[in-house]
Amino acid sequence: MISTRYGRVSGIVLALALVPTIIHNYVGAAATDGLTTEAISTTLGEFASKPTARRAGWVKETYDSDDWIERIYTAATGESALLFVARSYDMKRLYHHPEIGVLHTVSFSGKHVVRLPGMNNAPVHVLQTQTGRGSAAYALLYDGAWVEDPIALQLGTSLKLLVGPRKPTTIFLVYDKNSPLGSASFEGSPAEKILRDAVVSFLAQNPSNKAAGGTN
Repeated sequence: MISTRYGRVSGIVLALALVPTIIHNYVGAAATDGLTTEAISTTLGEFASKPTARRAGWVKETYDSDDWIERIYTAATGESALLFVARSYDMKRLYHHPEIGVLHTVSFSGKHVVRLPGMNNAPVHVLQTQTGRGSAAYALLYDGAWVEDPIALQLGTSLKLLVGPRKPTTIFLVYDKNSPLGSASFEGSPAEKILRDAVVSFLAQNPSNKAAGGTN
């Protein structure tokens, strides 16, 4: 039995504890920024695209996303790469080994980070294939800024998200299985060109987005 002198304090604590539950489970508060993956051009530079046969139900189950695209972009020269872009309010679904979902048939042995000049030096996580063939990489965007350490970001925003609306995270993932140079040569590859142009096309919906700025 709780002493009556602690009753008011206990009531306040319990009420505060219910705030996140009410916001996320009942009110469903979520911030919207007006951006959508469908706005990404079907033609990026010299690459024209066609959609894959990816099922919406699979993307929803895997990444908790209803806003996504997956296309194969191909140039007249025969160079091509797959582009997958998805937005989700479940940040961890996107940053925790995203390649296991989209690229589940490809084996990777590690990754490193490179930066794309011209777009605030966006950190791009380059995946290293076990065979040394092909280029794969992804970049994460949250609240108008690029994410290099998603775990640190999630920890840093956890308290704010307890009482504030959720914000979407966007992942841009590319894979060029035909590149003979390996993931170490991602820069300048078809995959890098498609990733860069896809980001530019996506951010063109909101030109003031700070992620689209010049080099740092």
